[in-house]
Amino acid sequence: MAAGGPPGPRAPDCVTKVALSISCDNLLDMDAFSKSDPLCVLFMNSSGPHWCEIGRTEKIQNCLNPKFSKTFVIDYYFEMVQKLKFEVYDIDSENGSLQDADFLGELECTLGQVVSSRKLTRPLVMKNKTPAGKGTISICAEERTDNRVVEFEAAGRKLDKKDFFGKSDPFLEFYKQTETGWQLAHRTEVVKNNLNPIWRPFRIPLQSLCGGDVEKSIKVECYDYNNSGSHDFIGSFETTLSQIQQASQTYAAEFQCINSKKKEKKKGYKNSGVIVVTQCKIVKDYTFLDYIMGGCQINFTIAIDFTGSNGNPSSPQSLHYINPGGYNEYLAAIWTVGNVIQDYDSDKMFPAFGFGAQIPPSWQVSHEFPINFNPSDPFCAGIEGVVQAYQQCLPQVKLYGPTNFSPIINHVAQFGMQAMQQKTASQYFVLLIITDGVITDMDQTRSAIVNASRLPMSIIIVGVGGADFSAMEFLDGDDGNLRSAAGEAAMRDIVQFVPFRQFQNGPQELLAQSVLAEVPGQVTSFFKTVSLKPPHGDTPLPDLSASAPPQ
Repeated sequence: MAAGGPPGPRAPDCVTKVALSISCDNLLDMDAFSKSDPLCVLFMNSSGPHWCEIGRTEKIQNCLNPKFSKTFVIDYYFEMVQKLKFEVYDIDSENGSLQDADFLGELECTLGQVVSSRKLTRPLVMKNKTPAGKGTISICAEERTDNRVVEFEAAGRKLDKKDFFGKSDPFLEFYKQTETGWQLAHRTEVVKNNLNPIWRPFRIPLQSLCGGDVEKSIKVECYDYNNSGSHDFIGSFETTLSQIQQASQTYAAEFQCINSKKKEKKKGYKNSGVIVVTQCKIVKDYTFLDYIMGGCQINFTIAIDFTGSNGNPSSPQSLHYINPGGYNEYLAAIWTVGNVIQDYDSDKMFPAFGFGAQIPPSWQVSHEFPINFNPSDPFCAGIEGVVQAYQQCLPQVKLYGPTNFSPIINHVAQFGMQAMQQKTASQYFVLLIITDGVITDMDQTRSAIVNASRLPMSIIIVGVGGADFSAMEFLDGDDGNLRSAAGEAAMRDIVQFVPFRQFQNGPQELLAQSVLAEVPGQVTSFFKTVSLKPPHGDTPLPDLSASAPPQ
């Protein structure tokens, strides 16, 4: 689930959560020997020319009429015009990069239009606004009033063999019953070459699955995956959530997978295999606010680039040059981002470090020195304290090099490691690196980020100046998971990169929104992965035996 949407105004406005599910028809076919492999990217804009990426669907192989399983959950502000842009790409590379992808069309609309029509179907257009062939996109909107999810563990037994040279490659699709027919709620991963598959545990929002009504019909279909995109139907069954729950409480819920065509033709047909649900548990799906209000501390650390590539601070060309008005890009970035950050940090004490400078008294190069020169207490009081310490530190150090990110990432990761001993979601760490973008220890930094992806930690990089930031873009794993030099994949995307100059002349809130857009989703996804609840304020779940949907 991609949770997103820039934070709205802080006035007492009425916020509703809306889930968007996306499907497309008749997409352009860009691949010579097969069909396109589409993926949809959602952007949002609430002011100015800047579009903020909210998230991406999964990629669907060889398919011109995809129904995406991944939904986007967005905060809907009735009083704001929230512009949406859906871009559809044919993904050709293994890492899912958009740079190498073929563009299949886009739709611009407002969230208000989608919400008011419940299901919006529109033609896709190319960048020059000409039609993208006969391609259309449909967006279904559903208000999320229920924050419960169903945790499933499922397996198959003796499924039909569909492949000539091997066993089947099964996956499941769960459908919700609606007035207009069955709507896809979830698609599992594919288990290769196995007639007795065990799927990874998965979660489906209660509302997506059955509208919160445990007696409502659910349909489950089982398919054999084919690279060609035309998957073979193995069988299906219909049930209700309450049936699955009751049966899985004793041992496991078992359902015969029936292929009705096969049943008609074949005498003595029993089934095409059995689907076994070993766990079906309804849990509360905590939001970012649930964690914050439930006592989770967000700890921010600030790291400032003092390397020679910034230029001599006494020269007006330097990024560290403080002009007569008391301004430079480093100070502006600290103020702008810091003002939003400090709302979430209860003690307002920020450890602030520099890297890449020669420091007194030995003039050794240091890659993690406290800018107040007090190693036993590197904390600055509030963002004002950070700014003051930076201004006092600058004339006392010599800008040098190389530009190493890994020591400061590993420094914060040590605190993340200690926090992993916690029994609740009580601590999360965010490292803000402000840099001119030239990086020397790329391999070590990749490894440090991959290690940190397993910890309660996020990294925000703000690039100042006009250098080539391609290395920073690479570390921001939006185009597929970052890997260490040894090939180890990050568990999740924890890096957000923002070039400061794109926002220099816009309102300050825009930079803060872009910088912090991914943090709430990163916090919630981490604590869900490790099954940690907020420290306090947990309310028991309502009794589900009363099967009426929540009011």
